[in-house]
Amino acid sequence: MYRPFYNLTRNPFELSPDPYFFYPTPRHNEALALLNYGVLRRKGFVIVTGEVGTGKTLLVRCLLDSLAQNNVAFAYVYNPILSVRSFLGQVLSELGLAADASIKSEALSRLNNYLLSRSRNDLTSALIVDEAQVLSWELLEEIRLLTNLETTQHKLLQIVLAGQPELDRKLDSHKLRQLKQRVGLRCSLLPLHLDEVEGYIRRRLELAGGGRNEIFAPAAIDAIYRASKGIPRLVNTLCENCLMLGFGLQHERITPDLVQEVVSDFRLDQPPPQVEADAPQAAIEPVLPESYTPQAAIESVLPESYTPQAAIESVLPESEPAEPEPTTLGEILRRRHLFDDSQMQQTSERPARRGRTDDTFETSPTRQSPQAALPLNASGGTILLPGAKFE
Repeated sequence: MYRPFYNLTRNPFELSPDPYFFYPTPRHNEALALLNYGVLRRKGFVIVTGEVGTGKTLLVRCLLDSLAQNNVAFAYVYNPILSVRSFLGQVLSELGLAADASIKSEALSRLNNYLLSRSRNDLTSALIVDEAQVLSWELLEEIRLLTNLETTQHKLLQIVLAGQPELDRKLDSHKLRQLKQRVGLRCSLLPLHLDEVEGYIRRRLELAGGGRNEIFAPAAIDAIYRASKGIPRLVNTLCENCLMLGFGLQHERITPDLVQEVVSDFRLDQPPPQVEADAPQAAIEPVLPESYTPQAAIESVLPESYTPQAAIESVLPESEPAEPEPTTLGEILRRRHLFDDSQMQQTSERPARRGRTDDTFETSPTRQSPQAALPLNASGGTILLPGAKFE
């Protein structure tokens, strides 16, 4: 849409990783040379990491172009959220082999035979995994075991892992110490400096047919650098939208004001959220009054007459009137549920044993249990408790 207005033959700031627009900063040149050297010289494991949007995928695409020119067979896995079996199937498919192996051992055997065949012809094979930071622990261990496919001279499969800084932290873990020891080469990508951002923008415009036309003012480039913090993907996004806005307003040159408008539209001028240990408490405090304390919050919802004792008594059932203390033996026994009135009446009216002149039942002194017979009333009658025996 804006290309004729700015005398361009193609869109210079597309987000797709096109090797045609590769800008060779010293850091990116070093990383690309290292990747090529690691694969072509059969160094085994090569790791490249970088923050989001720093150009890892574009670097990998450039590597794939280079490998194709050097007759290197490669499997490119761009979405590694897979099971072990699916991962091996994709590797086989990318290498042009049948991926219908029913068991893992069959797939590994098929891969090993293919790699040995290429090695005999002095040909190199490679596995390139993008977004490697999302690889599961199990799959990382499986990839490590693939490096066991080797001859006495070199590894049969060269492996490149490209990912975000989380990949570095994974490889630094004790759990993956064996894989870390097998890494032959390692590099990382960094954001661009101000002069690199300027060269990056001018290089892309030139490759898109703009020649040396100064479409972006130096102050506008400085504003793009500050807003993007040197991340190439954000530079592309800002420049693409600045060209669209400039075309809409019929501005032949992109000014800082246009850049600032685009930055605001994408909310790139918002400060990043502060993630701290006390973030939840900090989020609560702004909505509380200055006089807030936990004790004051509790007291504000309690009645003025509140006391701990009153709160306890309010939930306890009302107590029944206390029963008077027993004063006679009958009342004691009734209280203990040993006898009822009818039993005590029968016991008190029982006749004396034959041959006795008194009205008292006695037990043998030697077999009477303690407290077996107790007086029931003033007339001298006794009552036999459980366990007592008559002679």
